[in-house]
Amino acid sequence: MAISCLHLMLNTQAQTRTYVSGSSEMIFSFGKIISNGNEMSSELRWSPVFNGEGLMNHDFTQHMGIFYGLAYRNVGFIYKPTADTLKKFRTYNLGIPVGIKLGNLDGTFLYGGYEFEMPFNYKEKTFIDEVKKEVFDVWFTDRVNWYTQSVFFGINFKGGTNLKFKYYIDPFFNRNFSQTVAGVATKPFEKLEVNVFYIALSWNVFKDVKSYNKSRFNKQAEHVPTAL
Repeated sequence: MAISCLHLMLNTQAQTRTYVSGSSEMIFSFGKIISNGNEMSSELRWSPVFNGEGLMNHDFTQHMGIFYGLAYRNVGFIYKPTADTLKKFRTYNLGIPVGIKLGNLDGTFLYGGYEFEMPFNYKEKTFIDEVKKEVFDVWFTDRVNWYTQSVFFGINFKGGTNLKFKYYIDPFFNRNFSQTVAGVATKPFEKLEVNVFYIALSWNVFKDVKSYNKSRFNKQAEHVPTAL
């Protein structure tokens, strides 16, 4: 029995393909918003920059693998607290994604996982009657929690196109945050609960960077004219 287990472990290790991949993504986000106990609608927020990640992949077979890595993301939402007021919020986050891949890893497959993120920059914009009235930008603020967690799942198509859905388990704001305005202490987010979710579009997320660059180099070399 022990010999059989050892043989299986060695065989699995020998078959494992390990490589690095990376990509940027376009994020289309919304917020699940509850303000003063009332559910509010959220408007689409498009953030094509700056979102990227580098992943370490371990493919145990052609149909199963795991990945983990380091990412940075531009995450936020837009909503209208009143008819004439529009608010935009976003954070830049540093994340650590971990996940599993299932399916034909050389073709179309599904994947899912968990990500731990740490917001390091916060921005808030206020528009009244479509005119920008206020912009607030700060590093490492207590307006949001020092970390946030999310779950995600997606599909990676054979050509490299990738579609992902992601939901943040933790609220966007630190509802215990307090500030003093005109000598009065207030908690601006106490009655505002927001969970961000988004759909992301990207390409070549799980493509081996080394083999991809080698393939591009070979294609370029084919078009270089030879000397007479």
